[in-house]
Amino acid sequence: MKKSSPYLKMRVLGAIDSAAGSTSRERIENVAGLVFTDEEGQPRKFTWRTITTWLYRYRNHGITGVTNRSRRDKGVPRKISPEELLEAINAAKPHFRNTFNSMQIYRFCIEHGLLRQEQIAQTTFYRFIREYELLKQDDSTQNKMRLAFAMQFANQLWQADTLYGPCVYDGKTHKQTRLIAFIDDASRVCCHGEFFFEETTDSLIKALKAAFYKRGIPEQLYVDNGSIYCSQEITLICARVGCILRHTPLRDGSAKGKIERFFRRVRQQFLCRNLDLSSLASLNRQFIAWLEDDYNSVPHSSLGMKPIDRFGLDLNRIKFLPPHEANDELFFAEESRTVKKDNTFSFRNRRYETPVELRDKQINIRFERSSADRIVIYYKGQRLGEAKPLDLIANGLLKRPHNQKQEEAL
Repeated sequence: MKKSSPYLKMRVLGAIDSAAGSTSRERIENVAGLVFTDEEGQPRKFTWRTITTWLYRYRNHGITGVTNRSRRDKGVPRKISPEELLEAINAAKPHFRNTFNSMQIYRFCIEHGLLRQEQIAQTTFYRFIREYELLKQDDSTQNKMRLAFAMQFANQLWQADTLYGPCVYDGKTHKQTRLIAFIDDASRVCCHGEFFFEETTDSLIKALKAAFYKRGIPEQLYVDNGSIYCSQEITLICARVGCILRHTPLRDGSAKGKIERFFRRVRQQFLCRNLDLSSLASLNRQFIAWLEDDYNSVPHSSLGMKPIDRFGLDLNRIKFLPPHEANDELFFAEESRTVKKDNTFSFRNRRYETPVELRDKQINIRFERSSADRIVIYYKGQRLGEAKPLDLIANGLLKRPHNQKQEEAL
């Protein structure tokens, strides 16, 4: 069925006002019995459900609500991005000789936990390989002109990425880890690195929070196009602290050369050790010790000095988070709510009271993604305090002015 144009939809909605019927439902049903002619002269009829949907969208969103729009995620992979797939393929390639095919790569990724079958089917894997040419040398990328560069001062630019780590016992079975790390472009200091079982937005927020507290706030954060690095939460956090979030070109891993070179050093000097892999905490303790003693405090070949000493030269111009009890709220998730006339709002099937009078106001609430026990109210960018769960019984016992009691009685 051909889609109806906005012009035809508005003609149908305009016929409701002049249609017979005492109620809106009756008028819509009468319009549903009419025949309309589209721009090509073809007769068209519409069900009352279709007309009701158009009317609802028009009342809430205006003319844009009845405009034909395609799905936002049309043509976009929903479970895995090409960048994540390419990273898994690159991790599997070193385990093969010069010749291999896509079936061998797919089986290896599934068997070693680089990919999951529910995440990408075999036919989808083949389609991605053909569509994005993931197993083919990209001549345009290889021949692309690149210029070596470095920032002038520390914390002008951080590069961040994820590396597949060793398998660690998680209490039930051995599970592969992911290392999320941040490196400063000018000083080569690894601002922070941490292993996680899952590469999720929560993991990235935890690592980013530790990096900001340890090394200050960078002017720019340079990341790839992976799902966690493009999430709304990371974009919002960078905007709150005044950091510009930049993304590399698609399928161009060489654009982040410094973090990739750091990961190669992690493989050659840290992961090759006889590590204690009994727990994730033990692995992170060993990594932090190696990071501070054998990387940040060892002269770097391109600098001619220790990265930590080079970082210290610009210490007077580095912006740190100011001491404040609300600093953790910079990393909270955020949603908007409308306060009701009784000065309450709902969140996750629970009602809360605002700390000040905000009736009929649009507010922003910040909360931890993993636990919403603490909800902070913001109005027009100003922090107003924490919300309290609604206690109807306690409110009923409060002493109120005599005039207010008379008004409620009436």
